[in-house]
Amino acid sequence: MAFGGLEKKQTAAPMAEINMTPLIDVMLVLLVIFIITAPLFSHAIRLDLPKVAAAPARQTPQTISLSIDGAGKLYWNGKPITLAQMRAQFAEAGKRADQPDLQLRAERSTRYEVIAQVMGAAQQAGLERIGFVTDPPPPAAQH
Repeated sequence: MAFGGLEKKQTAAPMAEINMTPLIDVMLVLLVIFIITAPLFSHAIRLDLPKVAAAPARQTPQTISLSIDGAGKLYWNGKPITLAQMRAQFAEAGKRADQPDLQLRAERSTRYEVIAQVMGAAQQAGLERIGFVTDPPPPAAQH
């Protein structure tokens, strides 16, 4: 037995050992589960983002419309602009008391790196209201 010996001596003390076999079994089962599921966490999935139905964004005089095409070219309210010019415009807009809304329109094929640079520049300039503009879904086919 694990709790004491078979001898009837007065000095015999119970064994104070933990049975490690069940603990090792549980550890090995968990190890196998992690080995099987670990590749699932690092697997990258290519996403094709859906078109969304949402209320139209309100346009105010303080609204900045920044568009990015598939090649990564920037357009400030429809006019071509460079990354350095955009940073300067963001810095100027961030200093205003009434900060403008930034509406970001990006083509579906735009690299995320360009979008991240734009968002980082807006954050560094202190712009807090950034919205993503999407295309409305195609009208449903009526039967």
